[in-house]
Amino acid sequence: MSKKKLTNQNLLALSSAAKLGSAGLLVLLVALILVQFLDRPEDLIFSLSIIVLLVLLSAYLLNDLLKQANQHLYDLSFRENRGQQEALIKLPMGILLYSADKKHKIEWINPRLQRHFGDREILGLTMSQLNPKLEQLVISSSESKAQSQVIQLESAQFRAFVQRDLRIIYLLNITDLVQLQQKYESEKIALGQIFLDNYDEITQTMADREQSNLDNYVTNQLTDWANNNAMFLKRISKDRFIVVAYARSLQQLEENSFGILDQIRKGTSQQNYPLTLSIGLAYGHDNLAQVAEEAQKNLDLALGRGGDQVVVRKGEEPASFYGGNTNPMEKRTRVRARMISQALRDLFDQADHLYVMGHDRPDMDSLGACLGIHRIAQMNDKKCQIVIDQTEVHTDIARLLTLIDQDPTLKDDLISPKKAVETVEKNSLLIMVDVSKPSLSMSPELFQKLAKQTIIIDHHRRGEEFPANPILVYIEPYASSASELVTEMIEYQPKSKQSLSKLEATALLAGISLDTKSFTLRAGTRTFDAASYLRSLGADGTMIQNLLKEDVTAYIQQSHLISTIEMITPHVAVCAGEDDQSYDSVIAAQAADTLLSLSNIQAGFVLTKRDDDVVAISARSLGDFNVQVIMEEMGGGGHLSNAATQLKQTTVSAAKKELIAITQQKVEDIKQ
Repeated sequence: MSKKKLTNQNLLALSSAAKLGSAGLLVLLVALILVQFLDRPEDLIFSLSIIVLLVLLSAYLLNDLLKQANQHLYDLSFRENRGQQEALIKLPMGILLYSADKKHKIEWINPRLQRHFGDREILGLTMSQLNPKLEQLVISSSESKAQSQVIQLESAQFRAFVQRDLRIIYLLNITDLVQLQQKYESEKIALGQIFLDNYDEITQTMADREQSNLDNYVTNQLTDWANNNAMFLKRISKDRFIVVAYARSLQQLEENSFGILDQIRKGTSQQNYPLTLSIGLAYGHDNLAQVAEEAQKNLDLALGRGGDQVVVRKGEEPASFYGGNTNPMEKRTRVRARMISQALRDLFDQADHLYVMGHDRPDMDSLGACLGIHRIAQMNDKKCQIVIDQTEVHTDIARLLTLIDQDPTLKDDLISPKKAVETVEKNSLLIMVDVSKPSLSMSPELFQKLAKQTIIIDHHRRGEEFPANPILVYIEPYASSASELVTEMIEYQPKSKQSLSKLEATALLAGISLDTKSFTLRAGTRTFDAASYLRSLGADGTMIQNLLKEDVTAYIQQSHLISTIEMITPHVAVCAGEDDQSYDSVIAAQAADTLLSLSNIQAGFVLTKRDDDVVAISARSLGDFNVQVIMEEMGGGGHLSNAATQLKQTTVSAAKKELIAITQQKVEDIKQ
């Protein structure tokens, strides 16, 4: 209750008390005089006359007091009402009244808010016509508690407060505050590292003069780029630079998609020394040490994804990726393969039990790599079990499992994900092959139990979802397949132990053959070296052909998917199955591969519904179009020319619309 209302009540009480007090005093005086002068009539008349005069005087004074009290009450009430009216009109805050119907029509706004809109007629508009966010705030607000939200009206920012019981919206102009916040955010320090991806490989055969010319060219280009964007650049080693900038400079560079990547690549290619950059940038933290740490992580992520790209992260927000539109140049060395192989042996020696698993619904590359790791464990006298769900496999994997079941050294080492989780031992080691995302692995639950005792061997570009603290990581986007990586490691295992069996060698070669499309895509010299090694151990080409055979039903379904072809752009195609028809993901992948064999198609997408109500997308390209970035935007990943994603709680039709929109936007971005 307000102080003014308390004052009014006190005045009313005072008036009533004065009236009662005067009447009581008069009665008391008359009674006293009657008792005192009952025996003397002449004195009684005089006394009564005096009393009458006193009563008249008291009445006059009391009436004057009551008039003053009433006038004061009136003045207070007038001032209170006038104050409320002036507040509504002159208060530096917008006030809006809206109707009780569902349209929430605007019934009145104060002059302060009207001045903001100028000559625009606001009265009579519905809330959604004025601002959809304001409409949502009104709908979501409760009767008892006011809610607020920042909205934009015309060119100004307001914090809107809704008082639903009175149907009032208060709008506080916070434009200056928002601009100050934006200025503060734009002036935060950003740190970055620039790495020349293949500098060592290119310069090792160069003459000193050529190397000096290349160094000068790259340094000058990067220096001009930094100066033009108000950044500080410093070369700290032959292949590494550091960058210091304000956040606003990074935001401008993001809008331009970091054209320096193409500039350096094209400029050095013209000199016959194609050089690429990897850049990791971070900002948004108040602690510079944390910003520097994030920048290093982002550079590692860019390198892990194949280089020739930029990774930018603001605070705790998801990372943004730019570039990566070219196939990474092979720069693996056998030295690293030998080091990883030795590290694997050392880690195996320290563990009591080993588990190896690939991704969910494994393909030939995934299971082939698992068999290879299983053999490495046996060569080091360690027990290793392959985690696989045999109830949900493709026809080619089912054929391979039938052959494994006939091999006494392998069949007893297959274990279901459920049993692996139940029987996992404390000092166990988990090896994940052909996958680095725990959510896509054969058993995310097993990974959670062994998260700090995990080894990752993969050939896909590293994504944002990545184990926090794996004890060993071997990710090579330049490799054709996980089977190729594992095959190289087998070559450096003890020669005294039994090497790969014919079945294991065949499975590994089948994995390489599958991922390279029979050695036509992503097959480097190391790929053929691995294939040659496997053939020397008895890998059977006929058995591979039988394993990878298509059945008639699958071929018909694949042909049906191809018949739905639709061109998103002149060189990018999409095929989509029905919303109510399930397809095996292998059929979709094979259909995507088939698209590339058609003329004028550089990239293709195939969308199908799986039997678990998940919409799967298989993406393929010939290398000139980056399908990985599109799949990443839809929650997936992979390679520049081979990627995929899985979408839950959606339909094939809805996913197709989203895919087309993203693809067309990416094409427009490339043109710019």
